[in-house]
Amino acid sequence: MLKGISPIISPKLLETLARMGHGDEIVLADAHYPAEKYNHNVLRADGLKIADLLTAILPLFELDAYVEQPLIMMAAVKGDQLDTKVEESYLKSIHKTNPTIVFLKRIDRFAFYERSKEAFAIVMTGETAKYGNIILKKGVTPI
Repeated sequence: MLKGISPIISPKLLETLARMGHGDEIVLADAHYPAEKYNHNVLRADGLKIADLLTAILPLFELDAYVEQPLIMMAAVKGDQLDTKVEESYLKSIHKTNPTIVFLKRIDRFAFYERSKEAFAIVMTGETAKYGNIILKKGVTPI
């Protein structure tokens, strides 16, 4: 056990976060996400909620300050409605380390899938919230 690192971060996830470079992206995907279809580097975090993973990851992970929005979620398909509680719970976790982030960018479902093809990794979680997927873009550690 390492001090200061949440026990919900597996050794494989910790290694993946450490191997990522500036500008690399990681997808935290819900339990229904077709990860294997879009990326060869898929990690399992079964049973874990994305808000909890955000709380665990973001103290270790600098978000990219050189892009308009380093956090991207999937937009609802026409005719569907977003559950605002999902984004609120994510922002609550995000604000623990990144209090200046006020919104999360949303992109079309198929654009999200395309973007996940280029992600460094996809983490399959136990999240069941509809449209709960989120992309994190890694930045550089400030001096």
